[in-house]
Amino acid sequence: MPDLPTPQDAAEAALFSECWDAVLSYADLCTSGASAGTELAAEAFTHGIHAARAADFGARNTGRRIPRLPWIPLLLAAVRSTAASWEETGHGNHLDPDLRLWLNSDKAARYVGPPLRRPLALRALRDMQEPDAALLWLAEVEALPLPQVARRLGLDPASAAEELAQVRVLFRDRCQRNLLDTPLSPDCRRFARLLDAVTRSQGAEVPEDLSRHLATCVECAEAAACLRLYGGISGLSAALAGGVIGWGGLAYLERRRRAAEAGLLGGRSEAGINTGLTIGEYRPRIGRTAILVAAVIVSGLALTVSLMPFDGSTNAPSAKGGVTDGKPVMDPSPVLPSGLTVPAGSTPSPAPRQSDDPDPKSSTTPAGKPDPEPQGTSVATARGETPKPSPDESAPASCEVDYDLVNEWPDGFQATISVTSAKAIDGWNIAWSFRDGQQVGQMWDASFSQDGARVTATAADYNRSVAADGTVSFGFLASWQGKNQAPFDFTLNGSSCTG
Repeated sequence: MPDLPTPQDAAEAALFSECWDAVLSYADLCTSGASAGTELAAEAFTHGIHAARAADFGARNTGRRIPRLPWIPLLLAAVRSTAASWEETGHGNHLDPDLRLWLNSDKAARYVGPPLRRPLALRALRDMQEPDAALLWLAEVEALPLPQVARRLGLDPASAAEELAQVRVLFRDRCQRNLLDTPLSPDCRRFARLLDAVTRSQGAEVPEDLSRHLATCVECAEAAACLRLYGGISGLSAALAGGVIGWGGLAYLERRRRAAEAGLLGGRSEAGINTGLTIGEYRPRIGRTAILVAAVIVSGLALTVSLMPFDGSTNAPSAKGGVTDGKPVMDPSPVLPSGLTVPAGSTPSPAPRQSDDPDPKSSTTPAGKPDPEPQGTSVATARGETPKPSPDESAPASCEVDYDLVNEWPDGFQATISVTSAKAIDGWNIAWSFRDGQQVGQMWDASFSQDGARVTATAADYNRSVAADGTVSFGFLASWQGKNQAPFDFTLNGSSCTG
């Protein structure tokens, strides 16, 4: 493991704590075990911090602003590049099998290929001023409440919502400008003006030929997710996570959303320590209105492109074929990695999760020591492990089920299942059958297996106990073709559920 960077002051220590929480969450998704996740997070964190400091030093010496992502997405990108390095140097056996497939595909090549071919959201976010980009990322992807975002960035809480709305418009403008620089096919050029109009108008109907084009064109799909301001928050959030992070973007987004809902995100910055993202008291950003007016004028002349079924679907097309993970949501405790020391006078962070294996790249998990987190059948099968036996199915349990189709796009969808048990249970599995050949690719808050149309979700360690009349929920991503009817024949520990 490389030497971890030392925070230079209390502000940087608080910033590192906030960033480490996000880096560890994504690194855990990318690896096949907790110890490997900690190792990947530490290595990526170190390389990312050193690279950012070198870039800042070069910018100060030249006096020119160098476009750069905000700290958290910058370090998440470092996790992706470090994982690619593991794969290239023969240590890919510690990575998630689906990530390894992605790293060797054209999808991953886009992130290191010609700049004009890189994902639109990535290019647009990098081109924004860093305070604006940080505001957009913290609110949309990290899912932090606006008052908390305002405290982190030194904004006036009373005007934070207005600031965020303006930043969304600026992001759309950057996407348009970058899209104009992208080499487009004749079909994309032909639909460009119509796409621009559709993405601007709330509730605008989409012509059939345009819908067909959006369902088959990757670049137009990405553009639509970035350009459409009226598709709901989840659409822009998914576009940012998928475009900037790449593999696992939607899974990371769901983890952060759930952690924020549970109040597990935050850090020492909420105790009044400035994070270093902005310094000093709140000062209004002079000239924002003028910038927006100019953006609107330029946008009106721009030819743009966009994706997504415009019938309420809001997921980014990057979910297609790139996000598969059977892991439950980890505990995103905001801590610094071991080895990060804080200068005298700063408040030290609590110790992080300890690694089970000090060097996952040179050793394997000790025999008889199971992975501390369920990984999903797709991961377990790839590692040749025996699937976890089902909990006691002999105990009958009357239950009610609620199936919620959260989002749907041309070849995939996101859904949530909530089951309420009339009796207290300790350990559960929930099974159902699909009608139209749907295939689950990724699940959170449970591990899963699928045999034909039958899917079985098994409890994670932290949610296996359910009180009487208690409810357990989990979500998943899946693919579909032709039809996507709701599943049927739900059972809890072998007993049929109603609803």
